[in-house]
Amino acid sequence: PEQLREFLREFSAETEADPDTIALIMPHAGYQYSGTAAGLAAGKVRGLFFERVILLAPSHRAYLKDQFCLPESSYFSTPLGKVPVDSDAVKTLLRDPHFLRSDPVHRNEHSTQLELPFLQYMLKPGFRIVPVIVGVCEKATIMEAARMLKPLIDEKTLVVASSDFTHYGKDYGYVPFVHDVRESLKALDMGAFHFIERKSPEEFRLYLEKTGATICGAQPIELLLRLLPESAECELQSYYVSGDITGDFSNSVSYVGASFTGSWRAPENAEEFAGELTENDKRLLLELARATIARKFDPLRPLPDLSKLTNAARKKHGAFVTLNIDGRLRGCIGEILPLRPLVKAVAGRALDAAFHDPRFYPLHEEELGRVTIEISALTPPHPVNSWRDIEIGRHGILLRKGDAGAVFLPQVAPEQGWGLEETLVHLSMKAGLDPDAWRNGAEFEVFEADVFHE
Repeated sequence: PEQLREFLREFSAETEADPDTIALIMPHAGYQYSGTAAGLAAGKVRGLFFERVILLAPSHRAYLKDQFCLPESSYFSTPLGKVPVDSDAVKTLLRDPHFLRSDPVHRNEHSTQLELPFLQYMLKPGFRIVPVIVGVCEKATIMEAARMLKPLIDEKTLVVASSDFTHYGKDYGYVPFVHDVRESLKALDMGAFHFIERKSPEEFRLYLEKTGATICGAQPIELLLRLLPESAECELQSYYVSGDITGDFSNSVSYVGASFTGSWRAPENAEEFAGELTENDKRLLLELARATIARKFDPLRPLPDLSKLTNAARKKHGAFVTLNIDGRLRGCIGEILPLRPLVKAVAGRALDAAFHDPRFYPLHEEELGRVTIEISALTPPHPVNSWRDIEIGRHGILLRKGDAGAVFLPQVAPEQGWGLEETLVHLSMKAGLDPDAWRNGAEFEVFEADVFHE
């Protein structure tokens, strides 16, 4: 125990705790290899208290097809003592047929066990673990697991995804390049991490399919991305490869330590606008959106002076940023829930609308002068009892049915000349459902928007 504690102290010595941390990505190789990367990530929760830690880890020895394995035992034991299993959470998850229990699977799986001493050393005592070994899963199964896990997550929950990154070399059956191996590995790994930073499970999955990158915990990471709130922000804590330690790059494994900050829950009493934004607020927010986009082409482009923004523009609100060229849509991305200050939401979503809307290619510099920018500052969504309670022109609409969902801003239906039922038909189709799917079993939330444009 004393030697282990000294290792853990050394691994994490350079990291300061962040009380806003809600999730981690940690590698799980032998400590002499991945201990520093794991420690620099785990150090972000040093001294924090969580009631529950959900540990998502890949299966290395048991083949689990579309399955997730939980333990039968009531605790795990390490040299630092016992870690109790959250038996109530386990029972809840076992209601879903994709979850099973097996101590033999857990007994032989290092991807969970190697993380436990870090948690014991860093966190205040009193937490329970939900160790989930993730099998080889289709996207729909990952989404179902996320649906089961989300009710277990609150402000006293930490989620950890256990994963090494690319396994390179003949020993691993993966040799996509033979020159400039170290730099090529970094480019490959950081390409995957780019989509983790963006919290985009779809693009992360597609990137792995395209490159074949051998990230052993890819599916635990995808599951984490499907759990994260929109407010979460990712920070890379450490990156290196085993070849940096051994000097041998012919067979090398990459290690990433990362942390996520944010809040699992949206504010319960988010403030509404009620006309609070001033004309100067709106002008500055539009200038901010344009300047943020322009800085991708010209990093020296100055941002507007935001010191004159009122408190209304600094409150937490959902926001969409829409780009149009000659009256035609050129990009639109936003966040519905009030998870961060409006000024930050506008800056972030301006970049997404310009460069990350999957319906369009990234904005070219020569297009920027032709773009007009529109911002929709949203009130918090709330459910309605019936679709008949929705008011066209006033309400933005969020439709959910099963795992499918879609949203229209308040201005969409009037711009298209649609009535209520026609709007819901198009919304169902946008969600990938049948045109009449909204009539039965769908749930609706509505919100309002303060819309302004250049």
